[in-house]
Amino acid sequence: MAPQLTLQAPLELPPDQVPGYLETLWSQGLKGSAGAATFTLVVWEPSWLQQQLVRTGRLDGPISGLLSEDLLAAARSAVTDCGLPPSTAPSAPELAWALGQQEGQHSAPDLRGQFVDRAISSHRPRRLITLAPTLAADTPLETLVAAYCPLPEERGSGEDACGDVVVLRGGMGAIQQGLAILQPLIEPDLPCWVWWNGSLDESPDVLEALATPPRRLVLDSSIGSPRRCLDQLVERIATGQAVNDLNWLRLRSWRESLAMVFDPPSRQGALQHVVQLDIDVEGQHPVKGLLLAAWIADRLGWHLQTSYRLPANGDGEGIGAEFQRHDGESVQFRLMPVPVGLAKTHPGALVGLRLICAPQGQAPLCVILCSESGGCMRLEAGGVASMELAEEVVPMPNESEEMELARLLGGGHDTTNPLLAAAAPLAAKLLPE
Repeated sequence: MAPQLTLQAPLELPPDQVPGYLETLWSQGLKGSAGAATFTLVVWEPSWLQQQLVRTGRLDGPISGLLSEDLLAAARSAVTDCGLPPSTAPSAPELAWALGQQEGQHSAPDLRGQFVDRAISSHRPRRLITLAPTLAADTPLETLVAAYCPLPEERGSGEDACGDVVVLRGGMGAIQQGLAILQPLIEPDLPCWVWWNGSLDESPDVLEALATPPRRLVLDSSIGSPRRCLDQLVERIATGQAVNDLNWLRLRSWRESLAMVFDPPSRQGALQHVVQLDIDVEGQHPVKGLLLAAWIADRLGWHLQTSYRLPANGDGEGIGAEFQRHDGESVQFRLMPVPVGLAKTHPGALVGLRLICAPQGQAPLCVILCSESGGCMRLEAGGVASMELAEEVVPMPNESEEMELARLLGGGHDTTNPLLAAAAPLAAKLLPE
């Protein structure tokens, strides 16, 4: 957390008094300061996994909403204990659900929303509003308010950079009732970001109430059922709303690595002669792999002909498709789940990619990208020995959701990334019904 001067410690107030109290605080209590002229950030922060790990005694508190190393270690251990497949990601909603079936009454302080992550606080949000639903459905609504300022040496130009924090905590019913106080808390003249930091399967009515245009929506298409995740992306992009997908952002290193492989002039022509694309992913969440395939297809001008389910292997069903290149030739696509020893943090992480090009009059080219050497070895099988082989291990950035969100906040992004806008509808078509 960035150094901050706390002007007013967290104070619990009746919900209907929050708007008036904040108005008085800024107009009188803070010597006429109007607060930072930046943005409002609204965060849906259920943290079901952390709550369940604490309740079952697998993790000490406090409940913060952050995916710490201790939390991920406890979650990976729980995957085995709950009898889930080894490829289950620690942040997968099914793990939190499985833990919910186990007994436990441990508790810990709930500090969700009561501090500003360093990466986010560096952008000086005017107001941070956190909705923190609790496991106990009968928990009444609690509203907490705090005000803060960066220390003088952190303010830079001396501009007014103070802000405030509002937390709405309670059972799901209480949270839904508390939505009524949000509108007067969101300054209409400042940009508003809504970070849906949870599964896209849950609470669709709350999502609709929070993420109304022109608010900018940040979601994660790896958390939730694949169809729901892709449909949400496509529908909101189609309305013109600014949508940012953390799952898409995690593809950055894969897209950059693939582009670098084809940087040499001797390989650039081969891109027009792709005949096969194979992608391996962890577990049964194909969205990330489909987004990467859709980006490749869109950039190369392929047209989707058909998509279908592939027979299940030991790790589940795959997805197959056929594209048509601009010259009328076909490209075969296959996405398969593969076994992993230690699942990455988010469902559907990429394990490897293989792209086979067959230029006329030249030796075939096989490009293999992988997240680790084991994935490369698996993709090397299957008759690639007679081809020119270009192989790279893709560097995996170890950045938190807060770091990715901070990058978005710093860049503005008041429209959807055009590459994502083109890839998402095609990815949705690749997923068979």
